[in-house]
Amino acid sequence: MEELELQVEQIEQFIESKDTDGLEAYLNELNISDVEALIDELPEHGHIFLETLNLNRAVNVFRILDFPTQERIFKKLSGTKISELINEMPPDDRTSFFSELKDGDVVKQLIILLPPKDRKEALSLLGYPEDSVGRLMTPDYITVKPHWNIIRILEHIRRYGKNSETIDVLYVIDASGKLIDDIRIKDILMADPNVVVGDLIDNRLISLNANDPQEEAVNVFRMNNRVALPVVNEQGIMLGIVTIDDILWVANEEYTEDMQRFGGTEALDEPYMDVSIVNLVKKRSGWLVVLFFGQLLTATVIEHFEHQLASAIMLFALMPLIISSGGNSGSQASTLIIQAMALGEVTLGDWWGVMKRELLSGFLLGLILGILGFVRIMTWQSFSHAYGEHWVLVGLVVSFSLVGVVLWGSLMGSMLPFILRKLGADPASSSAPFVSTLVDVTGLLIYFTFATLLLKGVLI
Repeated sequence: MEELELQVEQIEQFIESKDTDGLEAYLNELNISDVEALIDELPEHGHIFLETLNLNRAVNVFRILDFPTQERIFKKLSGTKISELINEMPPDDRTSFFSELKDGDVVKQLIILLPPKDRKEALSLLGYPEDSVGRLMTPDYITVKPHWNIIRILEHIRRYGKNSETIDVLYVIDASGKLIDDIRIKDILMADPNVVVGDLIDNRLISLNANDPQEEAVNVFRMNNRVALPVVNEQGIMLGIVTIDDILWVANEEYTEDMQRFGGTEALDEPYMDVSIVNLVKKRSGWLVVLFFGQLLTATVIEHFEHQLASAIMLFALMPLIISSGGNSGSQASTLIIQAMALGEVTLGDWWGVMKRELLSGFLLGLILGILGFVRIMTWQSFSHAYGEHWVLVGLVVSFSLVGVVLWGSLMGSMLPFILRKLGADPASSSAPFVSTLVDVTGLLIYFTFATLLLKGVLI
């Protein structure tokens, strides 16, 4: 932090003294991440930093910025710098930036700045669905043929490797462009110079389809420990590659969206501080209205049993204990299942196995809380006699209700993500507040039903 403050102070001195050469030399010596931190600290000078940096470093800084910052800086850049940046950006980063821009006319003008080959490439990538793997891929990679030997491969890398996104992995294709396998550069370097590619392939190819959801690509990367994966079409023709840096961005965005949905709000399209109050209210109001109507059902249940339980007022005092336990167990189960789905540990076909596990674990958790609830009633009774001569029945009502409510909450929380996934919705939509509200209503029905059965003719 202290180092950043010194860097900010130094930058401000360069800008105040209009020392362009000093600023350029200083910025070009910093790490890319340091320049990005300076843009966060001095947002009004972000465009100056990009204008000053050499082109390669300016591109690398620009591509790691979040989109709102990119857009803010982009509007202040000179026409020349814009053209240089757009032409120098890697195809996948350029596609991502174009996708975020809302103004179609601006995108058209930027695409016109590209040379014909890159223009065709950009239009092709933009033609894929918004959240598909095709939007992430880059066509800059190294391919080799099965009959090439190691000497020819190394010559090929020296000639074309500079323009490749990565040379850690080489891709073997046939004469029609169909992907056969991939080979790590380590295997190439360690092989005898006269060995041909066909002798090195192991046929353990892992690839992505251009139309696959980006979320699926994240899971494939996570399970296979790859730095890059090839992308093919339905016929197996190789179209490009997706690298781990792009996948990390997607994973971070998905995590952020899921966390926001867990909290009972729609996903924000930009950083919190950049969202206008009007949009913030719109994003949050929908869920709040839904949850409000859900709680109205809770009030209806209470009103329905109010007259029957008027003589056992202590049951109303214990109501928060029952409601919170059911909501907490439902939220726990929902969070665990959604996380397991995101990691690929659980699929739709696992619903029955999950239900059996939650039936048992929900019952045991409810039993633990039920025993604690009975002990609580017994302890209070010994000090204050608050529950009268029928305190055992009151304790049993609380205990049985806790077992039922926690069991029901566990089932609801675990099954809702499966139902939403089956319907094509995001499982994260079964957020903690949503599950909690649903369990509140059913939990009260369980509680008041046990109270009516056990206390009828005694306290009711």
